[in-house]
Amino acid sequence: MTDYQVLFLDIDGTILKPDHTYEASTRDAILQAKDIGIEVFLATGRPLHEISDLAEELNIHSFIGYNGALAIYKEQTIVNEPMQAEVIMQFVEIAKKHGHEIVLYSNEKNYFTNLDVPCAQNFIHMFQMEKNDVYSDQVADQILGLTLIKLKEEDIALYELHASYHFSQVNVDGLRNCYDVIRDTVNKGRAIEKLLERMNISSDKAIAFGDGMNDKEMLATVGEGFVMGNANSNLFEYGNRKTTAVTESGIFNGLKTIGVVK
Repeated sequence: MTDYQVLFLDIDGTILKPDHTYEASTRDAILQAKDIGIEVFLATGRPLHEISDLAEELNIHSFIGYNGALAIYKEQTIVNEPMQAEVIMQFVEIAKKHGHEIVLYSNEKNYFTNLDVPCAQNFIHMFQMEKNDVYSDQVADQILGLTLIKLKEEDIALYELHASYHFSQVNVDGLRNCYDVIRDTVNKGRAIEKLLERMNISSDKAIAFGDGMNDKEMLATVGEGFVMGNANSNLFEYGNRKTTAVTESGIFNGLKTIGVVK
């Protein structure tokens, strides 16, 4: 019997392989964890309206979305932190000036600064997004998260207007010129802290798996933070454990080392 009570799983590069499928062993690991009473969360930068099919397939009902801006535990909203509208409008203006694109996520849609350009279409294809629309300032106060598209690394400095924001490169081949915008006070780790408090669970009874720099706070918050074998190389200092790659049963193998699965 295990003492662990909750498991947080990133999606892209952790559950899902580059071809958008998952290993049979990953599903098996999740089922085994649930069978022994562990509450499983999907913890993603993605908007929640884009992961409902995956959640249904895996029978998962609790979520962290938008890199921690929204957290739901068994249909109850625990965290809901939209971004500041004036910051959103600043970022959109900078992108327009420098030929960049942005996708901005509300709890209903993905708003693109320009839907017709190839980089936006590639982003939509890579993440299989369905609920897309064109951004206008009328929705600026509804935005929970955003991703900057088509940036060179040196372009990030253009957006560094607020000390409380940082930028996380998307850890997906073909999208490494994209950066999630993450608030220091709103991220997967902070959301987990609030969820654990609500669930009355100590951090040493929590497990997490991730592969991108948007997972660093999450991995550092839990008792068992597993870095995937395919992870961004800068992530390893934030977890206390390393597992195999997403294409090599990383979740299953990691959970096996701590006795959660057989």
